[in-house]
Amino acid sequence: MLLRELRRLARHSAIYGIGGMLSRVLALFLLPLYTAYLGTDGFGKLELVAALTAVLVIVLQLGIGSAFFRFYFDSAEPAHRLLVVRTCFWFTMGMATIGLAAGWIFASQIAAWLDIPGDTWLVRAAFVSLWAQLNYQQMTALFRVEERSVSYVFASVANILITVAATVVLVVVYEYGATGAVVGNFTGTLVVWVALLAYRRDQLGFQLDRGLLRQMNTFGMPLVPAALALWAINFIDRFVIQLLKGESEVGVYSLAVRAASVIVFLLVAFRLAWPAFAYSIEDDSVAKRTYAYVLTYLLFICAWISVALGVLAPWIVKVLAPTNPDFHDAADAIGILAFGATAFAGYTVLAIGVGRARRTQFNWIVTGTAAAVNTGLNFALVPAYGMMGAAVATLVAYVVLFLGMNYAAQRVYPVPYQWRRVLTLTVAAGALTAVGYGLHPPLPVAIAIALAFPVVLLPLRFYQPAELARLRRLAPGW
Repeated sequence: MLLRELRRLARHSAIYGIGGMLSRVLALFLLPLYTAYLGTDGFGKLELVAALTAVLVIVLQLGIGSAFFRFYFDSAEPAHRLLVVRTCFWFTMGMATIGLAAGWIFASQIAAWLDIPGDTWLVRAAFVSLWAQLNYQQMTALFRVEERSVSYVFASVANILITVAATVVLVVVYEYGATGAVVGNFTGTLVVWVALLAYRRDQLGFQLDRGLLRQMNTFGMPLVPAALALWAINFIDRFVIQLLKGESEVGVYSLAVRAASVIVFLLVAFRLAWPAFAYSIEDDSVAKRTYAYVLTYLLFICAWISVALGVLAPWIVKVLAPTNPDFHDAADAIGILAFGATAFAGYTVLAIGVGRARRTQFNWIVTGTAAAVNTGLNFALVPAYGMMGAAVATLVAYVVLFLGMNYAAQRVYPVPYQWRRVLTLTVAAGALTAVGYGLHPPLPVAIAIALAFPVVLLPLRFYQPAELARLRRLAPGW
């Protein structure tokens, strides 16, 4: 039973991951373009409006995205599921339109608040992107609850292909700068959304059940402060760096964030599959045992990638910014940010317990505490250490988030997580990364250090007998 469930999660995560990998490779194609044509200042502006869009997505959704997954699986009746789909679709459409109208009207004031006066059209483009993103996410969520991962990936890859083509034309050919980059990004999203709207037209008749919406908001609204706190952990560092160090350092730091986002890419693939998978396991005993192994395996993969990113960071930055040495200092922050993302990966597994128990009303305490720690450390460390202080603040905040959610979730839905194995892989990964940072090795040695992680775990007795047996079948020399 456990192996079957893990394989089901792995299958859908792998499909999402393949699509995400293609999307990420295509998106990485844009990074050298951004560094060459936008420079550190333009790249910094792009990150600021991206941060603004991210927080407004949370505010305007009002938790309906999380509630959609929980309520869709409340009943297998087609009529119930159709009502959930339609209620969420029209609610999202209405909130996105309100946000677009407000952003269009108050664009000049928002630009001044972001300390980018004169970039009114950049702000307006960001609000069109916001509208497109909200509606696109709700539409593609249908593929996720239906566990149609291949269809989801097809839509995602089509989106990114159109986005890359439009961005190249607008940024390189017409030299529209950061505004062109934002317009290019939402062009692909809008085109694919229109296609999906036509594809789903029979499911999207006008029907909005107010009673159901109230129930969904009761579940989802407590998640909004928690999501805002997560936004603060993810993005407040850019605003603090902008305030204390300027746009140029925001641009350099943003490249480090993008490079470390390889972990985020994996996490996105996992998170796309995770809610529908986790809630679909009806037996609590099977669910708890499955969650325990999922946490261990996910942290193993993320920690290994973090080691690789940390020791290979100097070469990664040179690939992403080959023509602009102003970005090369970003290498110092990549490993720290990657381990922060690994802690966040663990948090996403732990948080499913409070969702399964429908005890989401206290999530904001955990996330709020982590956000407060992050904000305080940013203001304490950035003046003296710049972007490195911001990276350390982010890592500490994610560790606090992980520990806090474990405490909260275990009280309402206790799961026997494999803490000895988690601690073992964490210490091993941290030690290897420290060796890489300290030695400043040549590329072949750095690659060897990155590949050594699973081998180092052998004498530490990380692997269980059944896992060792499978590894011996795959690699007879082990």
